[in-house]
Amino acid sequence: MKFEQIHAVQDWLPFEKILDNGIIKLKDSSYIKILKIKPINYNLKSELEKEAILNSYKNFIKSCNFNLQILIQSKKEDLSKHLEKLNENNLYPEIKEEYKNYINSLNQNKQSSNKNFYIILKKSTTNLNNIENIAIQNLQEEFFKIKELLSRCGNIVSEYTEENEIKEILFSFLNSRIFLEK
Repeated sequence: MKFEQIHAVQDWLPFEKILDNGIIKLKDSSYIKILKIKPINYNLKSELEKEAILNSYKNFIKSCNFNLQILIQSKKEDLSKHLEKLNENNLYPEIKEEYKNYINSLNQNKQSSNKNFYIILKKSTTNLNNIENIAIQNLQEEFFKIKELLSRCGNIVSEYTEENEIKEILFSFLNSRIFLEK
């Protein structure tokens, strides 16, 4: 009798390990770093500010002479806690009821969502000596460059350094359908 070999999920995931500094080593010996971007509300800016922001973005794109991936992740929001807080407030009952109806309709139609913005940096390490240290140094330099350039546009750029944060964000990337259906 021949037995089929059972493969674990970890066998097909490309991740080998998460390093202390939040950089992820992949099974192909390349490294990635995930950055979270908190964007500005472009629509609220004046025409002069919009022009300055667009020029800053042009500089960002021209200055990034390395590989990066931009990822936008939508997550459906549950507004029930917001509705509970509204019930605690007794001011303007007629306006409150209309607003609650509006929030309920958004919630029922699954039109309420939150968007998260990420930049993923990747360093391939073929033919390098002292591979891990060089990859880490290069990714850190690219992070600081992106942080500086996007800060000029008004964005806030942060890095993931804690293993639990990284696992959570990887889980959300791999299980995006779960977050879209909630």
